[in-house]
Amino acid sequence: MAEPLHPELENPRRRDFIHVATGAFVATGAAMVVYPFIQQMNPSADVLAMATVEVDLSKLQPGQGMKVKWQGKPVLIRYRTPAEISDAIKADTADLRDPEKDAARVKAEHPNFLIAVGVCTHLGCVPLGAASGETRGEYGGFYCPCHGSVYDTSGRIRKGPAPKNLEVPKYAFKSPTVVEIG
Repeated sequence: MAEPLHPELENPRRRDFIHVATGAFVATGAAMVVYPFIQQMNPSADVLAMATVEVDLSKLQPGQGMKVKWQGKPVLIRYRTPAEISDAIKADTADLRDPEKDAARVKAEHPNFLIAVGVCTHLGCVPLGAASGETRGEYGGFYCPCHGSVYDTSGRIRKGPAPKNLEVPKYAFKSPTVVEIG
């Protein structure tokens, strides 16, 4: 039997160490290459700053509305009158295109405030009806001027090509007149 030329190369423990060290080096290098690609997919600082927005509702009177911007999208806020709330509750029927009860679209402690993302679910236009003097459509809610979709006082689709109700964002009341959207 011949003697190995380099006995230290035949030592299995040394060979295992070299394999483990090489694998660790390659894994570290791969992580360093992939990290910037993953990091660039995270939201930028200006987007994170707009993750939530606080809105003061104290200036609104019943029947009035306003638009605010949240995450680059318009949000429609309507201070509903008792008659508008009553009409929205009466329309809680299964024959709506996208049936959803009014109680599921507003906070129980503040049913007079409707807060909805102001993007029509048909092709993304901004519906009218938040500001005074704007067309609200035949159901008194919101009207999309692009293709004629009509929403009721609960933001539910009642007429036109839109397939779904206006989206209700996550929101919480910080006080009776301040709401945090997002």
